[in-house]
Amino acid sequence: MNFINCNGDIYPANQEVLTISNRGFRYGDGVFESMRIIDGELKFAELHAERLQKGIKALKLESDFAFDADFLREKSLELLKRNQYGDNARLRLTVYREGDGLYSPEINRLGYTVEMSKVNESSFQHNARGLIVNVYDEITKPVNFLSNHKTCNSLPFVMAGLYRKQHSLDEVFILNQYGFLCESMSSNVFILFDKQLYTPALSEGCIAGIMRSVVMEIAEEYGMPVVEAQINPDILNAADEVFLTNASRGIQWVMGFNNKRYFNKLSKELLDLLNNKVRS
Repeated sequence: MNFINCNGDIYPANQEVLTISNRGFRYGDGVFESMRIIDGELKFAELHAERLQKGIKALKLESDFAFDADFLREKSLELLKRNQYGDNARLRLTVYREGDGLYSPEINRLGYTVEMSKVNESSFQHNARGLIVNVYDEITKPVNFLSNHKTCNSLPFVMAGLYRKQHSLDEVFILNQYGFLCESMSSNVFILFDKQLYTPALSEGCIAGIMRSVVMEIAEEYGMPVVEAQINPDILNAADEVFLTNASRGIQWVMGFNNKRYFNKLSKELLDLLNNKVRS
């Protein structure tokens, strides 16, 4: 039996713990963090806590909990032990606004849940087969002060996911409201072009990814500083490499976009450096 944490209490994962009036369900009124436990340690806990705290503040939520790195470690390892998943798992912590009200909430108190799935690997894995990706432009992502947060209001990404399945793709690129490259459906995007590594700037509306920050730091130590920029999607037709990053899977290389095929030398080297960082 799998278990979840809801507001500090442990329940079987199939037990009903939220009501139909839950604001996360009704309005997507919340934020979440996707995280990874490797060898019994919650990785990049400080970075996740910092982003979560910023999201809570942006949504004007109130809590008695600090939601700091120690809180995230305690709750994640408690649930890992209860689920008997060994030392490796993926988890999602969701924070939502409690209470009643329609669009205007009556209170700003928050609630939270933690859910978890088992992972067998004790490192971030190289995807042997590169991803096939295309641009999804039916719905673009708005650029505003919420754009960098992982909010529960994810319907555009759901529609992108339907498009991905209908076109037998591995991932899709999301554009912002101005038609520039923003992110992928579930990751941040990095592009190697003319010996320079680029990623969409936060001002372009992309998620302030934890793995994005980590990879930027690793790339700079490697001698290849990342340029945060406004990126025309046409560059995908001329790029040398394209790869995606997120906290659950690390670095995944893209093999193809339309008729373009990419190398994966840099992404493999950065993945090795990432795993060295995780082990240390």
